[in-house]
Amino acid sequence: MIRLLALRELRSLFAMPSTWFVLAALQFIFAWFFLARLDAFLEIQPQLAQIANAPGVTVSVAAPVYNTVALLLMMLTPMFTMRLIAEERRSQTLALLLSAPLSSGHIVLGKFTGLLIFMCMLMAGVPLMLYTLALGTDIDHGLLLSNILGLLLLTASYIALGLYVSALTTQPVIAAIGALAVLAGLWLADIGAAAEDSPWHFISPLSHFQNFNNGMLDSGDAAFFVLFTAAFLLLTMKRLHNNRRYG
Repeated sequence: MIRLLALRELRSLFAMPSTWFVLAALQFIFAWFFLARLDAFLEIQPQLAQIANAPGVTVSVAAPVYNTVALLLMMLTPMFTMRLIAEERRSQTLALLLSAPLSSGHIVLGKFTGLLIFMCMLMAGVPLMLYTLALGTDIDHGLLLSNILGLLLLTASYIALGLYVSALTTQPVIAAIGALAVLAGLWLADIGAAAEDSPWHFISPLSHFQNFNNGMLDSGDAAFFVLFTAAFLLLTMKRLHNNRRYG
């Protein structure tokens, strides 16, 4: 049942013309950042050749590109999560969905899975572009895979939070603004916190992504993303359960 709901979300996403516009625009932006970083690396390569243990192309090009993609996702994800439940409630189709023989968990996980698959397809061009570097030089496969895993976990956490905010309102625009405000607030609080042991560093998803971006696979960071995602998915299920129970 989760698979059917996920496919329903995917079909509805690809049926919207705006989806194809966003897809094309993002590929252009990703390619622009990639080529800009590659050009900057090639300009300083003669100087790097004279330095022992100089950073390679993966550190100089791939890691900054992934860091930029992570920031773009913070702004992009609320645009897609805003319609998951808020749009259903505004168009009066949520009542039909809740009256179907589906649990709140099936509904939430189906929508979450569908959008996560879509976002992975949206970002698939990034690792493909970066792996073209292997045609001309050696690359750090571990760093690339670490960033791919970190980006997947970060995206899942963004979707879970956006899905919960979407369940709180009937207006998709308000859901998008709310989710973006929370994500941007966590990010700004993180970069503004001076103390290394500040709690803002602990609760900011982007802060935990930095270790993946640097090639460090920390089980603590992975656990944070799993718990963060699970917490907001459970809150969304609880919200839908209350809607079903109290109308």
